[in-house]
Amino acid sequence: MGYPERMTATRRPLGDYPYTHALQTRWSDNDVYGHVNNVTYYAYFDTAVNAFLIREGPLDPERGDVIGLVVETGCQYFSSLSFPDALTVGVAVERLGNSSVRYRLGVFRAGQDEPCAQGHFVHVYVDRGTRRPVPLPGPLRAALASLQVEPST
Repeated sequence: MGYPERMTATRRPLGDYPYTHALQTRWSDNDVYGHVNNVTYYAYFDTAVNAFLIREGPLDPERGDVIGLVVETGCQYFSSLSFPDALTVGVAVERLGNSSVRYRLGVFRAGQDEPCAQGHFVHVYVDRGTRRPVPLPGPLRAALASLQVEPST
């Protein structure tokens, strides 16, 4: 029995992602089967999103009043990766809400246009102390808006 959502997933090429982040797989990313373990892709997603937020946006993960908490994730796998593959992770914003953002993410073997995996993250931005949702601060909203694309169907 197949998984219909996987078989009909629209694979987004690298050019559909306004921001890209280069990564190198590590020996420890591989599992006993000789390929990058499925949970590691989430670390790639998190690294790329936070690299953008720190470099291009106003995120200060150590001292900022507002922090993003991941409340939802998902990933579809199309082809395997293994050490020592060089990667490119694409980041786009599909939805920008009052206090939340939904990212579209793709993991690509360096130099290739077809994703090996693609997925999503949803961040809800909260007050660091109270952990209650807060409106996205203007500079953060502007940085995220620069990555906005049409939502996947």
